[in-house]
Amino acid sequence: MLCNAGFDKQLPFRTVLVDSWYASRQVLRKIEQLEKIYYYPIKCNRRVDDSNGINRHQPVDKLQWNESSIQHGKLIHLKNCPKGHRVKLFRLVLSNKRTEYVVTNDVSQDSADETQEECSIRWKIEQFHREAKQVIGLEKCQCRKQRAQRNHIGCAMLVWIGLDQVARQAGQTIYQLKQSLLDDYLHQQLLSLSIAMTLA
Repeated sequence: MLCNAGFDKQLPFRTVLVDSWYASRQVLRKIEQLEKIYYYPIKCNRRVDDSNGINRHQPVDKLQWNESSIQHGKLIHLKNCPKGHRVKLFRLVLSNKRTEYVVTNDVSQDSADETQEECSIRWKIEQFHREAKQVIGLEKCQCRKQRAQRNHIGCAMLVWIGLDQVARQAGQTIYQLKQSLLDDYLHQQLLSLSIAMTLA
């Protein structure tokens, strides 16, 4: 997909946001070959070295952080990456129970706040996929032909855009909006059933 966007379609993009599941060495090298910037979270047990080869690699959650490195990040080497290949690591405290470690090949990035802002876009994409699957049934297409599948996906996205606009105007989430539609229908049916029920 990345090669298709970068090489075949030549879409203009500067940054790639990667989930931790896709943060393999091969994917990261491919992004660098495209000369793009990446931001991706790494798991807390990913082994890194922040001592420029003096110490052995250790789990990222065992690194020592001071006030300056929390704000400006630190240069590290990821285990199994080429020697001398260094990336910038940021420690983002999202809540009392959640800390995220984010790596970027943009070594000029000097702000944890800007890094968190870049990564927050990834959450909006995740939220879109979840809502599209749970609310409008994006994955429930029974079509076998590619053209029909594309039509289904396109129509589902148009429905999501419409629901999102209505939800924003109403000051609700898409889930609340859908539930209120079902509540109205259920209330109407309880007052006057559209299908007559007879008991034997």
